[in-house]
Amino acid sequence: MTGQAAPAPSPWWRDGDPLPHWLAQVEGDPAYGWAIGAWKKAAAQPGAWFDHVKADKVVELWPTIFRLTDDRFAGVPFRLNIWQEIIVRLLFGWKHPIQITDAMTGADIEVHVRIFQILRLWIPRKNGKSEFLAALALMFWAIEGVQGGQGFVFARDETQAEIPFAKMKAMVSHSEVLSSDIQAHTSHMWLKPLSSSFVLLTGADQGKHGKSPSVTLGDEMHEWKSRKIENDLRQGQGARLQPIALFASTAGLKTNLTGVEIWEESEQILDGSIDDPSTLVVIFAAPEESDWEDEAVWRSANPSLGLSPTLQFLRSEARLAKGNPVKEAHFRCYHLNQWVDDHTLWLNMKKWDACQDGREGWMTMAERMAGRRCFGAWDLSSKRDITALVWLFPPIEDDPWWHMLSRFWIPEASLALRVKESKVPFDRWVAQGALNVTPGDVVDQDYVMREIKQGFNDFDPELLGYDPWGSLKLVTDLQKEGVPVERLMEVRQGIHSMGEATKEFEADVYSGRLDHGGHPLLRYMARNTMVRFDENLNYMPAKKRSKDKIDGIVAGVMAKAVAIAPEDQVPEPEIIIL
Repeated sequence: MTGQAAPAPSPWWRDGDPLPHWLAQVEGDPAYGWAIGAWKKAAAQPGAWFDHVKADKVVELWPTIFRLTDDRFAGVPFRLNIWQEIIVRLLFGWKHPIQITDAMTGADIEVHVRIFQILRLWIPRKNGKSEFLAALALMFWAIEGVQGGQGFVFARDETQAEIPFAKMKAMVSHSEVLSSDIQAHTSHMWLKPLSSSFVLLTGADQGKHGKSPSVTLGDEMHEWKSRKIENDLRQGQGARLQPIALFASTAGLKTNLTGVEIWEESEQILDGSIDDPSTLVVIFAAPEESDWEDEAVWRSANPSLGLSPTLQFLRSEARLAKGNPVKEAHFRCYHLNQWVDDHTLWLNMKKWDACQDGREGWMTMAERMAGRRCFGAWDLSSKRDITALVWLFPPIEDDPWWHMLSRFWIPEASLALRVKESKVPFDRWVAQGALNVTPGDVVDQDYVMREIKQGFNDFDPELLGYDPWGSLKLVTDLQKEGVPVERLMEVRQGIHSMGEATKEFEADVYSGRLDHGGHPLLRYMARNTMVRFDENLNYMPAKKRSKDKIDGIVAGVMAKAVAIAPEDQVPEPEIIIL
């Protein structure tokens, strides 16, 4: 579309005039403050006018062009929800005059183009974001397109960008209007009548210069590593009369500085701190201070609630999140569109305390588990800290629990210092036999090796996990002492290695399937444990974030990691004795 030469009425709308019916129905609803603000901001631009005919026509045509693609919605005409309709009308309806040089005559002329050339949509998951974004991109590229147009879709990486791109291709295949004119391929589409392309980009910052986007689609802003792709594509829009950039996302981690920057910029555009009339900002989110369990709060943040997500689903997720700090963080981020810290306390101590077969069960567990199949792991201290060894015994026919046998060591010098400087009763745990003391300033690994050998005598260990960092001596000594090399498995300290095991360990705690025997030092560590999130909100115990020692919990998760490792993923043994 090359703009219109029609004269614009002036002034077209004044503050205090009646709002159009589709906007008046949400007036006074705090969740739609962005919509009223955008209308007034656009109306204040010099020469601005609203093209009701155009906006009505796009909304009318929408379900005749697009069909939904997934699950119970597959093949159903795409009828816009009110929040989607408002966005569509604002994007297509508001116009203003600009001066350009006519390509044929070289004379200066006035044309009328869309005011909003950027959409920043922040909305919780499962509200139809991807399909709405895909349909918007197709509408601007194929229906409202220009000769030689160029469309591009990107995200953090190519895999993520494939999600909205796949939606676009699916909508094309379901559309009688589009399918005859558009050729869809793995990483690009071609619109024959306009000789226009739409290309799936990688997430790499390099190689994005030299493009001339008429339509840009950028997904999941909260995970972008930088804004370079966005900026490079915007710089290529200079020759386009009215390019459009469509960006959407859910909130994420507060440590993702790029995502937080874009969110804060969006808020400043909304409140007028940044004067950017070309950007339409839409934010559906619950305030941080709101009650996350209040269904009214859910409704204000999820404009498609009932259709997607269902109320039943959110109620189920909220029940799981109650009393579980990790799942609460997930609920707040995914379903209330709130930014969350990259770490949080992990375990509910009421749930933890319920996971024991008796208050002093830890004292007799070794005897009760004699001969049982098990998985183990150790977490070595660096210098003067606590070293932990855990044996994890899986359920058997008449015993449905995972039993966790824990052993701990601390150097004598560290014990004296801790007793003196803290109020934590390490000396009492030593007296109880819950903590072993080794002579000197550092833990003597020979004590750990002897305990592991004893475990191989008393139990039936299938695999023993260890962090390769700092474990070379102990691994070598164990092999010299006859511990089979095929029973040892590396467990690196990363979410890739420990993320799934962390979730499994947590599930055992919250379901009551774990028996830790009420070990007092292990309880102290459980209370201390923080988990850290990655950008996808996968998580694992975080030593550096936790306020004190968590070695026993880390060793327990490592033992769980080797217990659930598929046979084909267990590393081949590597003999390191020279």
